Amino acid sequence: MLSLQESDPGTYTDVTIKGLIVELMAAGTDTSAVTIEWAMCLLLIHPEVLHTARAELDARIGQGRMVEEEDIPNLPYLNCIINETLRLYHAVPLLVPHESSQDCTVGGYDVPCGTMLLTNAWAIHRDPNIWDEPEEFKPERFQCEGGKEETGLRMLPFGSGRRKCPGEGLAIRLIGLALAILIHCFEWEKLPGEEVDMTEGQGLSMPKVKPLEVVCTPRRTMLHALSQL
Repeated sequence: MLSLQESDPGTYTDVTIKGLIVELMAAGTDTSAVTIEWAMCLLLIHPEVLHTARAELDARIGQGRMVEEEDIPNLPYLNCIINETLRLYHAVPLLVPHESSQDCTVGGYDVPCGTMLLTNAWAIHRDPNIWDEPEEFKPERFQCEGGKEETGLRMLPFGSGRRKCPGEGLAIRLIGLALAILIHCFEWEKLPGEEVDMTEGQGLSMPKVKPLEVVCTPRRTMLHALSQL
């Protein structure tokens, strides 16, 4: 970007470059980190799901090595957990704002040119008319070959169409790899006498009001693999 600034300083100002960097950092790290935290919260509340995911990792990866990026497509139940987390606790619940380029009518509503348009993905993902028990954490609802049920427009964590999030592939790989390593290598327990607070906070990426605090210990069977890092 600095090289572009040299050739076109009027367009690529310091303010523009700083804004782009902030956007890249926020979109590329914060949303994924928030999703991983929500996923861990859900797994702690539903230990049977955590145990099933760990069993899948032990069966397909073993305990002699760490999970690698190329393993993620071969972990269908893990991918179901990711999809269900994105459905219930979407990092960008209203997606990215768009603007109508011309007058149009949508669902009987007149939308003038220049109107800011927001998609309430949070409401779509919890709509009882299209999801069975929408408030329940049920990763198996996505369980099919590869953990990728054809959901169409029922599931919009990254938007849809030509302006959907360009970082979808990177986000899924990052979330999948991080979550797999956390499940595969460590034991997780809630703090004694405390429950996991699932209150949603305010912000661009819908963080938790109270950060997750847990007891984390390395699995004995994974100590050798961890020591090789």
